Amino acid sequence: MATKRDTRNHRWNFRVAADEDALVRAASLWTETSFTSFVREAAVSEARQVLADRRRFELDEPDWERFNKLLERPARVPAGLRELFSKQSAFE
Repeated sequence: MATKRDTRNHRWNFRVAADEDALVRAASLWTETSFTSFVREAAVSEARQVLADRRRFELDEPDWERFNKLLERPARVPAGLRELFSKQSAFE
């Protein structure tokens, strides 16, 4: 298994304004997280959110075919869900 040290081989270098630096450093202190970890985790979290909110996806031909096969397969209804909906609602 690769350690974090083994997988972190890229460096980010960028400039920020003094007030931005102070804000992020204060937040990292408040959360008792190292500055580097705080910035990295915040950036990765935001990147995941941005990508999850995409409304357009482009697929190559094999992936498009696989995606369509998944959409066209019959729906599967788990037994637990079937049982749940067969009971009377607590609101009725």
